[in-house]
Amino acid sequence: MTLQLLLFYGRLCAWQADASVIPKYGKSPLAVQVVHIPDGFLSTGVVASTYVVSIGGVGFAARQVAQKLGEKHIPLVGLTAAFIFAAQMLNFPVVGGTSGHLLGAALAAILLGPWTGVLVVSLVLIVQAFVFQDGGLLALGANILSMAIVGCFTGHLVYRGLRRVLGESRKRFLVSGFIAAWTTVLIASGIAAVELAISGTSSWEVVVPAMVGIHALIGIGEGAITAVVLSFVLATRRDLLELSTC
Repeated sequence: MTLQLLLFYGRLCAWQADASVIPKYGKSPLAVQVVHIPDGFLSTGVVASTYVVSIGGVGFAARQVAQKLGEKHIPLVGLTAAFIFAAQMLNFPVVGGTSGHLLGAALAAILLGPWTGVLVVSLVLIVQAFVFQDGGLLALGANILSMAIVGCFTGHLVYRGLRRVLGESRKRFLVSGFIAAWTTVLIASGIAAVELAISGTSSWEVVVPAMVGIHALIGIGEGAITAVVLSFVLATRRDLLELSTC
């Protein structure tokens, strides 16, 4: 078991080092990219099913947002999307040559609400896939499901639950944001691991510990960035925290 984990982790580092020379199952979906699964890792059934779920989820989110989004929300939505897009271009080191970047799902859900967050993160993922080849086109449905849909609702539910339990002080607000962001990365990586395991890319006992283990560390960076952004918003434009759309 330990040897299998080491071999799988080696593939993570190898994918970061040179994706162009590694055969199909020698790639790593983890290194550099936070849960971005490239093409060639998912089975036809997983690709099709995740596309169906993601199209339905994003379509429903669009209807919810269309009903509730007001003019005062539009600048915040645009700024949040731009920030997440730019922040995902910046990597921070983790361990063993791997690195991570902001996912942004929890931040979007906290600032905008879960349904608007789903649209924002989905748009970022679509642009990245088509323009920058960051994540595969065939894997786009799986990436939207794990990062946008599951990610935003995980962040929203954890954040709201902690706010009710911990209270409304500034420190507890930031702690809630940090934990929500960390949990979002952990759950999103778990969903990606399930997608990979069902596809037969790697066995359950290898891919799940490897994915969740490295993303538990990446989640610390995610939580810290989210807390810093929320602290800045709280200090400068506290009213924006009351504009959550839906």
